[in-house]
Amino acid sequence: MSTIQPDDTKAASLRRHHALNPRPADVADPAFSDGNSFFDARDLVQVKYEMLRRVLHEAQPVTDASRAFGFSRPSYYQAQAAFAEVGLPGLLPQRPGPRRAHKLSDAAMTVLEEAITLEPGVRPAPLVALLKERLGIVVHPRSVERALARRSKKGLQKP
Repeated sequence: MSTIQPDDTKAASLRRHHALNPRPADVADPAFSDGNSFFDARDLVQVKYEMLRRVLHEAQPVTDASRAFGFSRPSYYQAQAAFAEVGLPGLLPQRPGPRRAHKLSDAAMTVLEEAITLEPGVRPAPLVALLKERLGIVVHPRSVERALARRSKKGLQKP
């Protein structure tokens, strides 16, 4: 059940939307294992929703429900809070990684602006070295390019 066939479009779609359950074999609830085609242990959102439903509407203890659906108790409470806050979309996993340019703070951008003011045609690689030397942060040259482009898009002076 955990291996995905190349022609399995549902699994491919779940993966594309970050909703493919990484541990479908851990789902031990009978509804998911009795051959019922409606319940799919690979569908992470469906598994979480059914786990919440079992606790809220069938009064199953949280410990039993979380174990039967392959989750920890803290994961149950996280799913419950997300569902209470935004409904079904809250059960979709969040995309991994940073949400914004977190390394290039205002202080870093000031250093970049000063360097570009002194040497207008400077390339990103020397700017990366300057950030490491002055602030001790390591960034990719492309991150510097994107940050400078964002600055100019916002109507700020391009450093």
